[in-house]
Amino acid sequence: MAARRGPAVTPRLLAGRYQLTEPLGKGGMGEVWSGRDTALGGRRIAVKLLHSDRLAAITGTIEPEELRRRFLREARATARLDHPSLVAVHDAGAEEDWLYLVMQLIEGSNLADHRAENEPYPWSWTVAVLTQLASALVAVHSEGIVHRDLKPGNAMVRPDGRVTVLDLGIAAVREDEDSRLTRTGTLLGTPLYMAPEQALGGTPAGPRADLYALGVIGYELLTGRVPFTAPNATGLLYRKMHEDPEPAASLRPDVPAELPRLLHRLMDREPDRRPADAHALFAELEPLLGRSDPEAPPGAAVPMDPTRPFRRPLAPWPPVRPAGGPHPDPELSATITEVKRLLAAGDYTRVAELLSHAVPMATARHGASSRVVRSLRKQYAATLLDTGQYARALPEIRRLLHDLAADLDPRDPVLAQLREDEQVCVRRLRGGLR
Repeated sequence: MAARRGPAVTPRLLAGRYQLTEPLGKGGMGEVWSGRDTALGGRRIAVKLLHSDRLAAITGTIEPEELRRRFLREARATARLDHPSLVAVHDAGAEEDWLYLVMQLIEGSNLADHRAENEPYPWSWTVAVLTQLASALVAVHSEGIVHRDLKPGNAMVRPDGRVTVLDLGIAAVREDEDSRLTRTGTLLGTPLYMAPEQALGGTPAGPRADLYALGVIGYELLTGRVPFTAPNATGLLYRKMHEDPEPAASLRPDVPAELPRLLHRLMDREPDRRPADAHALFAELEPLLGRSDPEAPPGAAVPMDPTRPFRRPLAPWPPVRPAGGPHPDPELSATITEVKRLLAAGDYTRVAELLSHAVPMATARHGASSRVVRSLRKQYAATLLDTGQYARALPEIRRLLHDLAADLDPRDPVLAQLREDEQVCVRRLRGGLR
């Protein structure tokens, strides 16, 4: 369950068929909801909403009709893709001030959370994740598309171990430059994972920019840290252009030597010194898939084991519990369901009240560091902030900052958002508000 920011979006029916049911997340340009396709028996879907005004301000597109035309053209290009590691695009359109993209709803854990919950991350899992992502990039690049925003938050690890790229972010369609939604030279993407040539602008970034992002992702999975940090994007780019990251082999001496060497080649500041393409990267990773990793969890039914699709292809994933069996924590499950319903209805006051009881209950049953407790606490802090309860929100935010700082990189977007929320509370409280 993702924390929400700002005023709620009233649940609505898009195009007369897509019913928005539950908010999943919110960013600078729009938000993501789960929903149901009422025209197909209530099939569960994910709907990405992009606000046209915000998108126009960032991309430099002036005319709303031109913005919609380019958005729909890119949507058609991404909908052509068919690969098990790419989320399926079902539909796209525009309604009022929103552009919307209807996609397959993916269950699981995003790669950032998956890494944090499995420290130290098994090197064989790192190889399996990168191999699946490389295979996806073969399909993406073959259609003349460059992703340009690959990062752990954009990839989901499913219960059966399949890794899925959630969307194509700010993808550029290379074969038709007029169809690109973003302007050349505009810094879009996530600086931590961005290739130097992409950050510099000028010539549009090519497929090897995506390979650079995979190198950063692999380095972070393997070592638990990103290769470079800096106070701002300019400092980060300088370090990428003039420094080398700490050798991954010195941070994880237990791994096969080929893996750290490959990661550093992927992160080379010169695109021509990276692997030739995603096909070549897959070929280099494939021999490592069969290597034994004594640190990896054993067994055929380990949840979210990314090596499983290679070890047991097409094997059905076993159910979590017998059909009709009891939920391991029915009271907490009922509370979470009610919280989601109230969030969708915009009743934040009631959400805060429920979570004030649910958080200590879940902590006592599952432990303070469990994923469900951290998710509840993030939602609780966000809800207190949204309802103006700054005195109650501040200690919750500070506790989250303290606990998450040990697991996340200092520049992680989650920590950045929490620090921003902390400052909001401090300013409001100094001003004499609650």
